[in-house]
Amino acid sequence: MSKSELRKKYKSLRKSLSEGEIDDKSLAIANQLLKLNIWDKSFYHIFLTIEEQKEVNTEYILNILSGKDKNIVISRSDFDDYSMTHVLLTDSTKIKKNAYNIPEPIDGIPIASEVIDVVFIPLLAFDKLGHRIGYGKGFYDRFLARCKSETLKIGLSFFKANKEDFEVSPSDIALDYCITPEKVFQFL
Repeated sequence: MSKSELRKKYKSLRKSLSEGEIDDKSLAIANQLLKLNIWDKSFYHIFLTIEEQKEVNTEYILNILSGKDKNIVISRSDFDDYSMTHVLLTDSTKIKKNAYNIPEPIDGIPIASEVIDVVFIPLLAFDKLGHRIGYGKGFYDRFLARCKSETLKIGLSFFKANKEDFEVSPSDIALDYCITPEKVFQFL
């Protein structure tokens, strides 16, 4: 199956989930994350949920990070060059949805990609080798390429690994882990 066919398939699967299922699965993903030995790091990048796309609700993970007193980093997307700029999430950070319904910080303290220790990554599908399919613009591949080599890349998915591997381009950056409601997949 091509990447575009897989995108359609997994978007359709997500679209079929009820709000209750999304909430339950998102909480289960957050609980699975607690099993990982990743909590000794300092800077954690997380995406803010695009509710209209029925993404994993990251509010539970945000609560874990806050409770562990971690530095939480969020991003703003530039659709001219498909890049992301990152800021520290603080009590005074103002969030506003952009034209694509992505919640983004309006302002904030800039954080360089190179200092981020853990990145939680939205995705539509992943395979048993840790390759992932996102929305197809390459935002995360560009961002991850600028992170240090030891930065942990953790995908969050409502669904288990796609049975067949899929096409990979040279710029695609694989995951170290993918967390589903039922299982932690490790690719290190």
